[in-house]
Amino acid sequence: MSRVVIVTGSASGIGEGIAARFAASGARVAIADINREGAEAVAAELSAHGEAQAFEVDVTKEASVEACIDAVVSQWGRLDVVCANAGIYPGAPLVDTTEAEWDRVNDVNLKGVFFCIKHAVKHMRTKQFGRIVVTASVTGPVTGYPGLAHYAAAKAGTLGLVRTAALEHASDGITVNAVMPGNILTPGWKGQPKEYIDAAVRSIPLKRLGLPADIANAAHFFADEASAYITGQTLIVDGGQTLPETAQVMNGW
Repeated sequence: MSRVVIVTGSASGIGEGIAARFAASGARVAIADINREGAEAVAAELSAHGEAQAFEVDVTKEASVEACIDAVVSQWGRLDVVCANAGIYPGAPLVDTTEAEWDRVNDVNLKGVFFCIKHAVKHMRTKQFGRIVVTASVTGPVTGYPGLAHYAAAKAGTLGLVRTAALEHASDGITVNAVMPGNILTPGWKGQPKEYIDAAVRSIPLKRLGLPADIANAAHFFADEASAYITGQTLIVDGGQTLPETAQVMNGW
């Protein structure tokens, strides 16, 4: 039987790439996003190759997440994989970040993941099977980035959540892991000056920006039977960007 997969934040960017990867493998995919119109467009495109349906969700509201997950289970009768991917990254210097901005970023990027895990496991443990994959980041857990203190804090927090959830639900047959993207070529890069993009590429040993498909492949691996004995773990997908000690290392190579 085809697996049922929910991908939050999948109306564009990394989430869309993840959804496309699962659809290509024959899964039934819920395109879950606050952008209903965008989700419907992605679902229509993926339906040409498999089964996909749009579901509107606001991950900052627990009732919305619960209703979305319940609707997916009602539609397809089960829930096998949840990719908690929805995220935002508005830039602001730490001293200029308002409490409302801090709360908004953490509500989407951290609390939203908590809601997804909490309500997914309620269904998964009845089947003694489930795969939860969280989109974290290298920013926060590994590196810092000026203007993204709120984002970095939230993404670092997701890893503590992943490890604890993995422990609590291992006996339920549920694995919980995280993918940590580096610089990925998403719509957010559009309009950036060529000099900025070139500088980013120079800092990456593999000499290219990542693609949504690169993150999607990692997420698919964590949901596959090949990773059945892996839980509470993280996988950096950054083309080697976080490996050099200094920029001079890359300049010398």
